[in-house]
Amino acid sequence: MIYLDNGATSFPKPAGMIEAMRVCMTSYCGNPGRSGHMMSIRTGEEVYRTRLAVADMFNLSSPERVVFGLNATSALNQAIKGLLNEGDHAITTAMEHNSVFRPLKALEPAGVKHTIVSCDPEGFVHVEDVEAAVRDETRLIVCTHASNVTGTIQPIEEIGRLVCRLNEKRSKSKRIYFLVDASQSAGSIPIDIRDMKIDMLAMPGHKGLLGPLGTGVLCVAEGVPLYPIAEGGTGTESRDRNQPIEFPEGFEAGTVNAPGIIGLGYSVNWVKNIGVSAIKEYEESLIKPLHDALRNMKCITVYGPEDVCEKTAVVCFNVTDDHGNIKLSCEKTAAMLAEEYNIAVRGGFHCAGLAHKTIGTWDCGAVRMSAGPFNTAKHIKAAINAVYRISRSV
Repeated sequence: MIYLDNGATSFPKPAGMIEAMRVCMTSYCGNPGRSGHMMSIRTGEEVYRTRLAVADMFNLSSPERVVFGLNATSALNQAIKGLLNEGDHAITTAMEHNSVFRPLKALEPAGVKHTIVSCDPEGFVHVEDVEAAVRDETRLIVCTHASNVTGTIQPIEEIGRLVCRLNEKRSKSKRIYFLVDASQSAGSIPIDIRDMKIDMLAMPGHKGLLGPLGTGVLCVAEGVPLYPIAEGGTGTESRDRNQPIEFPEGFEAGTVNAPGIIGLGYSVNWVKNIGVSAIKEYEESLIKPLHDALRNMKCITVYGPEDVCEKTAVVCFNVTDDHGNIKLSCEKTAAMLAEEYNIAVRGGFHCAGLAHKTIGTWDCGAVRMSAGPFNTAKHIKAAINAVYRISRSV
């Protein structure tokens, strides 16, 4: 099968990642931080190596500020719910995933308010609109780095600078923190936490970082007053019934997914060795001919940025008539691509309803093709031909 669903999870994975997990599970997989024997110590050391690799990739000040979880959803929940309290206000954008919208919605009964800033039809948020939404009680600005629907790359650096300017006029107790959802960008767009003025960076391990499912990361800069949202065993302070708040143990209650984290460490180093900028350039070279070909097809409507340089390796589209009306549902299009052309894509609303409202597909959803570093020009050519044939058949 030609796999063009990397926006959901990357495939295939580096062979060495699978081998690293196999060696862990067959040779030394003890419970890290829980015992003093060799297997536990070795596992803890390997997990720490992954912390070092992640901290280095994103220029985080300390590996101890790398928190592991199940996925980006768990990381975003920890960041949002672990920071905001009654009376606080958050700002986000209309292009967010439900992993941002739903935690913010869940905090409403607790007295936490939020504002959703509108985006333009290509999915871009404008910094002046973010600034206009700021209130005295604003505590958090959370923004996706790249849309999981259209691939639109948001002006993260500009928003980071905005937050810094705002904080220069505020007392420490009124400081605003900046959370970035890097679910669609980590591993495929260079990110520097310090240069971009990011306070918290959330990401899955299984997408652009090419790690296994069941892994997620939250990078937390120094000085962020974050509190754990889950309590349990930490391997430290076991006689105290209160949850520790020290990094990283206090934020990783229970046994971590050590084999997955160790596999993630291998993949992070694999991505670093190839180079994130090189991966971005390669993926852009793949998606440009697909983007251009679909935009030039008479019965295809493509959504999102017109300039390929302003988005990730995503093409979001529908089969339409001359007036832009849907001729074939996104679900049916995706099914035909899979069943008749052996091409894996995703059709639907992508857990981001407001993003679809922004681009005009609230009622119909869309098909998403998303390339990764293991795709080839041959895969893209096959996808172009398949979409063309489908569009001509209805």
